[in-house]
Amino acid sequence: MAREQTQVRDLGEGSYVMIDDAPCKITAYSTAKPGKHGSAKARVEGTGVFDGNKRNFTQPVDAKVWVPIIHRKQGQVVSVESDDVSQVMALDTYETFTIKTGDADLAPDDEIEYLEMDEQRKIV
Repeated sequence: MAREQTQVRDLGEGSYVMIDDAPCKITAYSTAKPGKHGSAKARVEGTGVFDGNKRNFTQPVDAKVWVPIIHRKQGQVVSVESDDVSQVMALDTYETFTIKTGDADLAPDDEIEYLEMDEQRKIV
């Protein structure tokens, strides 16, 4: 799994973080100031990039967390197999793969942008 470590204080809304071993996009980030007996804490809420589930965690701001390396790539629709599945060719490697299209209304020869991490892909 492509990922790197960073401190919680370096995160922000719109960035990515691993929560419960799933890549998530941060939707809310808040910190509480240090108290008499401890360090500052951060509360991070995120939405799963590939599954859409909401997740959250609370950690000290100097704790280390994993940040997924998600690539944004271009592709071209080769064929539409059904209403929610299409065959796509990556424009950088010319590799073809099947991807769920969700709500997107695609036709052959349409160019799309998708996110990729390991073998998981999602149309943007």
